[in-house]
Amino acid sequence: MLKSLRADAMKLSTSPLSRLLADARRDHATLGKLQPNRAPASADEAYAIQLEILGIAGARVGGWKIGAKSPGGPIQGAPLPDVDLHADGVVLPCAAFTPLGLELEIAFRFGRRFEPSTTPYSEADVLAAIGSFGAAIEIVASRFAEWPDVDRLAQLADLQNHGALIVGEFMPYRDDYPFAAPLLRFDFNGRDVVELTPANPAGDPRRLLTWLVNHATSRGITVTPDMIVTTGSYTGMFFPRSAGMANGCIEGLPPVSVTLY
Repeated sequence: MLKSLRADAMKLSTSPLSRLLADARRDHATLGKLQPNRAPASADEAYAIQLEILGIAGARVGGWKIGAKSPGGPIQGAPLPDVDLHADGVVLPCAAFTPLGLELEIAFRFGRRFEPSTTPYSEADVLAAIGSFGAAIEIVASRFAEWPDVDRLAQLADLQNHGALIVGEFMPYRDDYPFAAPLLRFDFNGRDVVELTPANPAGDPRRLLTWLVNHATSRGITVTPDMIVTTGSYTGMFFPRSAGMANGCIEGLPPVSVTLY
């Protein structure tokens, strides 16, 4: 996979934006106002830039973030660099992330491989392959200083505003779990930071998984059991104003936490 991404980057890395975003991620920097001619012209171009960014960085696909803004709405996603995935309890610097938003999510792993294919995998095959799930905290960050007032395709190219993913312990998959709106708590320095009724805007997030498998495999990427697929926030986005510890507890799952300094 790593060798393939590097080769693809050498062949495809013609977009000035991919180099700008890759350098900004490496340096924990932000970019000034994006010129209109630098923005991706289509979702396909944005998705190509995502892979170019990983190729330039020499990173492999450690997971995916996917989401939708409504139960029947369109789905989009991004590959997650393996270096941006962290175990529960990690300590990270605030300065590495701008603007630094926190979201509590449910992530999945599959119990089988999905090899590249020109024939779409069925929803039944994908759902039958879910192996485990767990709680995760995503750190949302942008390489654009003017975020969120940035072209939506540019945000998609920027790994869909991904900063880091902190992953709790996974549990065996349960088909009867209340995925659309589980009971949960999300706090920062002991203060509850959930202001709305917890729910995933996509509805049941498992509906996103078939899209992800076919999105990846149609682009020549194998989806493997070690990849973590996180599926959107149940809590909205919280922006901490100081250093501290975020703790997430989702019904029936081990807790997950991150300390920011």
